[in-house]
Amino acid sequence: MNKQELIDFENEIEEIYTTGVIRGPIHLRDGNEDELISIFQKYYSNGDFVFSTWANHLHAILAGIPKDKIKDRILEGESMAMNFPEYNFYTSAIVGGIIPIAVGVAKGLKFGKVLCFIGDMAFRSGIAHESIMYSVLNDLPIIFIVEDNDKSVGTPTEEAWGKVGGVVGNLVNFYNSYCESTKVYSYKYTSRFAHSGVGTFVSF
Repeated sequence: MNKQELIDFENEIEEIYTTGVIRGPIHLRDGNEDELISIFQKYYSNGDFVFSTWANHLHAILAGIPKDKIKDRILEGESMAMNFPEYNFYTSAIVGGIIPIAVGVAKGLKFGKVLCFIGDMAFRSGIAHESIMYSVLNDLPIIFIVEDNDKSVGTPTEEAWGKVGGVVGNLVNFYNSYCESTKVYSYKYTSRFAHSGVGTFVSF
């Protein structure tokens, strides 16, 4: 899967959404294709578990789920509930809700690993810290990927969380200093898409 194919998929879903055919919310993303391709090439192996957020289309494609299956699910209005057990792929629309589930799976694994994608706002939550610390202390085979677009839904994250500059990078370094199996990776990106649907990204 190359960058242009990922871009084309989200653009196609955007066009379909504007027709009113999709009877449910969608969360499109772009600007992070290179990072995601690199992450999956470096960390993902067939059979690994992937846990994602409501913005999950590109993760699903890179996890090997056929694009037509993903598109069908989106057209059914289930963009935010993109669960494919047969591909070990699960999502949640609850902020931070997927994180402890991913940790529980990592705890029970006999082989393979877990990739858990979270946003920069969820990364600041208590459940994220507790889950990551538990994983570190138990040396679990899980990689947390923080996708940092500087947004908490429609609010600048630093403004909403007390202007704690550099907190993501500092926490990532802190967690990674304790363990080999559990890793935290973060990257920054800017997407042209609104938080939900299509149109202008409204900031509050």
